[in-house]
Amino acid sequence: MMEDKIIITDTLKGLGTDAYGNYLAHALCMSGTCRLGYNGQDFELHAGDLMIVRKGKLVERIQPSEDFRVKVIYVTSGFIVLSTPQNNYGMKGQLSLFINPVMHLTAEQQELCRRDFDMVEFRLRNTDHHFHRDMLISTIQILILDFFDFHSHLYGEDNISLQNASIMNRFLNMLENGTYREHREVTYYADCLCITSKHLSEVSKKVSGYAANYWINRYTTLDISRLLRDKSLTFVQIADMFGFSSPAYFSRYVQQHLGVNPTEYRG
Repeated sequence: MMEDKIIITDTLKGLGTDAYGNYLAHALCMSGTCRLGYNGQDFELHAGDLMIVRKGKLVERIQPSEDFRVKVIYVTSGFIVLSTPQNNYGMKGQLSLFINPVMHLTAEQQELCRRDFDMVEFRLRNTDHHFHRDMLISTIQILILDFFDFHSHLYGEDNISLQNASIMNRFLNMLENGTYREHREVTYYADCLCITSKHLSEVSKKVSGYAANYWINRYTTLDISRLLRDKSLTFVQIADMFGFSSPAYFSRYVQQHLGVNPTEYRG
């Protein structure tokens, strides 16, 4: 059923939980404000802001104001793949939104975004349409294209070659699958991709603005920080999960990338 692939709601409640674990969230703030933690940083949504969250588990501490109103469209990752336009801009947007999920829209962009949201809701309800699934794919694709346009106006439009997009996509897929728990050297990923370490870092820098090592450490530290908040796990257990040769080496890594040692982070 299409209702399982696209869910429309008026609250951020549930974002970051297993209930929406396989969904991408697209939230348009209608009024008020909302503070939240994302990817280890604090963000604030204001009226007219659009937030796109690809990995809900990175969201924490959702604190809406009393007058906060929002419209949220959740779409499964599989349906997003079906609906994504045949261009490579999405890779740049994906990486940018990993760092900052909030886009501050102009008045014209806000109006267009509201229309797009309303159209998705209308098409989702229009189940008598003989081509309901295809119509929804087209409607979500229009939504995504407008998101690309919003993002490109904010950050500039770069042409990303098909080859570079493919390399970056495969690199990120390895990180998404948790390969960083065993391998944190750029050479390992470059070897898997049959390219040199220098080339992988150049591609990563060109596509995302950051070298490959940044993304390896970013995924690693986000995972470690999440595990450190689970006080049922000892530091030795966490260090073993990531293959650190000793608790001291693990402590130095945490100090270097989180700015405090494990004990201080856990508080």
